[in-house]
Amino acid sequence: MIGHSFMGAVHSQAWRTAPRMFELPFDVDMTVVCGRDPERTARAAERLGWGDWADDWQQVVRRADVDVVDICTPGDSHADIAIAALAAGKHVLCEKPLANTADEAERMAAAARVAAETGVRSMVGFNYRRVPALAHAAWLVAEGVIGEVRHVRAQYLQDWIVDPEFPLVWRLRRERAGSGALGDLGSHLVDLLQHLTGERLTGVSATQATFVTERPLPEESSGLAARAGTRRGQVTVDDATAFTGRLEGGGLVVVEATRFATGRKNAVRIEVNGSRGSLAFDFESMNELHLYDAADPETEAGFRRILETEPEHPYLSAWWPPGHGLGYEHAFVHQVHDFLTALADDASDLRPSFADGLQVQYVLEAVERSAADASRWTSIG
Repeated sequence: MIGHSFMGAVHSQAWRTAPRMFELPFDVDMTVVCGRDPERTARAAERLGWGDWADDWQQVVRRADVDVVDICTPGDSHADIAIAALAAGKHVLCEKPLANTADEAERMAAAARVAAETGVRSMVGFNYRRVPALAHAAWLVAEGVIGEVRHVRAQYLQDWIVDPEFPLVWRLRRERAGSGALGDLGSHLVDLLQHLTGERLTGVSATQATFVTERPLPEESSGLAARAGTRRGQVTVDDATAFTGRLEGGGLVVVEATRFATGRKNAVRIEVNGSRGSLAFDFESMNELHLYDAADPETEAGFRRILETEPEHPYLSAWWPPGHGLGYEHAFVHQVHDFLTALADDASDLRPSFADGLQVQYVLEAVERSAADASRWTSIG
């Protein structure tokens, strides 16, 4: 695993837990974790359960005892690490968004296509696909339960940078993160709404805002835990992005991604309205899915709450008795399960693939172009 901060800790927990809860086709050996600072990386290896540590990712991806490379670094290094790992014959799991630019994502997708010819696979870590309620929702839409998709509205709301004195961490710098709320949060929504509907976005009209343009520089590069110093620097990414869009089937889409929704910590909300019904989900109640069936008589009509904890629901047979809910980390455990199961099946369509990640990157790029051009309608290639 390359990177050991917030997302590295989440992925480590998933690699530790998946073999203990699921019947996996491979044994999992957490061989080595890599980071830039030797002292911090050594402590992370001990705390997170890795057998060894290193501070040179180029050496790690060439190691003979490594079969899979899990990339948990900021977006500016995704392309270099993934392309090198694939060339070395390692399967790759890469955190979202796939890259900081469409050009980088195109190079990664091309490398993935070449590697796939020799059986080397790759996947992007859009973890919300693996929330049981959302996996169930995707199945219901595919089965035609809500009919033809007409509307999708999706929100990802956070508030962790509302304080103008919060330090200028890497997620607020374009050269490291690529974009702000758009890539960090919006990429999840784009992947999720396209996954749920089975349709791609064809065009967008967007607007963006940066509310705090200057922040204290951090005293140390320690991710979200960085302390603010006395010097200040420019915020070079968006604080909030909103856009409308259209799906291939003609459905209308409204998306909002912000890190300035005061009081909202990690509110991921999506509603899909169809010709015969609707589905609604809110991650703050992640074990619930709400279904409306338009065929019900008006006197009994209403959204029905489905508690997604039955063994028959996606992934749930491996976990607790009905009514005992799961949490944020479980989606990453399911991601490890799906990744390794697909590798064992020699799946050429392991999803979401780097090609899927590239398509999301095209949407993000179109959103930025539209926002820079007075919200002009922008087609997605």
